[in-house]
Amino acid sequence: MQPEINVPLYETERIDDLLTHEMKIIQSREVFCFSMDAVLLARFASVPKRGRVLDMCTGNGAIPLIMTTRSPEAVFEGIEIQERLYDMASRNVKLNRLESRITMHHGDVKDAVQLFGHGKFDLITCNPPYMPATSGEKNVSEHFAIARHEILLSLEDVIRVGSQLLKNGGKIALVHRSTRLVDIITLMRQYGIEPKRMRLVYPRRDAEPNMLLIEGMRNGRPELRIQPPLIVYENGEEYCEELQEIYFGKRDSLA
Repeated sequence: MQPEINVPLYETERIDDLLTHEMKIIQSREVFCFSMDAVLLARFASVPKRGRVLDMCTGNGAIPLIMTTRSPEAVFEGIEIQERLYDMASRNVKLNRLESRITMHHGDVKDAVQLFGHGKFDLITCNPPYMPATSGEKNVSEHFAIARHEILLSLEDVIRVGSQLLKNGGKIALVHRSTRLVDIITLMRQYGIEPKRMRLVYPRRDAEPNMLLIEGMRNGRPELRIQPPLIVYENGEEYCEELQEIYFGKRDSLA
C-alpha cells in the first residue's frame, strides 16, 4: 500500500516513487533531487541491525529513508543546514509515516557534536559537497551551489566531526569523487578513522572511475578491502545487472 499524500507541496515540488519499496519522496528540480550517489551510499553503508545512524548533509532525506528498509530496528537521524531542504526532508519522513524511526534536525554539521554529543552513533553516512569552494562556476541556484561546493562545509569538516560523533568501532561511509581518494584516506587517518572498505564506480568499462564509495572504522585496525568495480552502464545505456537489482528490489546491499 502506498503512503497517503498527507503533506503540503510547495511550488516546483513533486512526489516521486523512491525505488520500489512502496515509499514516496518529495523532490524539486529547482531545489533538490536525490541522485544515484545517494542510492549507492544507502546500499553500500554497513547499516547496523540495531543502533543509531546519522546522515549528514541529508538533503531531502533520501538516504535515511532508503536505509530504513535495510534494518527494522535501527533508528535514523539526519542533519541539514538548508532550511528548505530540512523542511522537505521532514515532510518526506511524515509522508512515509516514519516519524518513529527517523528524526530530522535543522543545523550545521560543524555544530553536530554540540547537538548530539561525543560518541553517540554506530554509523554515519554523508554525501558531502564534492567540489572545493574555489573550483569551477557555482550553480545559479544557491541550493545547488551549497550542496555541490564546499562553501559551508569542507571534506575535513565532515571527517573530523564524524570521528567525534562515532562510537569506538563505529563506521562512517562516504560517497565522493574518485579524484579525492587520497584526501579522504589522509583525513580519515588524521582523525582516527581507519579505511576498511572501498568500491570504485565506473560509468562504463572503458572509462576512468568517477565515483568512490568508502567506509572507515573509528579506531579500527589497518586493513582496506577493495571490492570489485561497479560498472554503471553496460550494453549502451542500460544499467548493469547489479544496479538493476539495487533499483528494482531484488537486493538491498552493495556489500
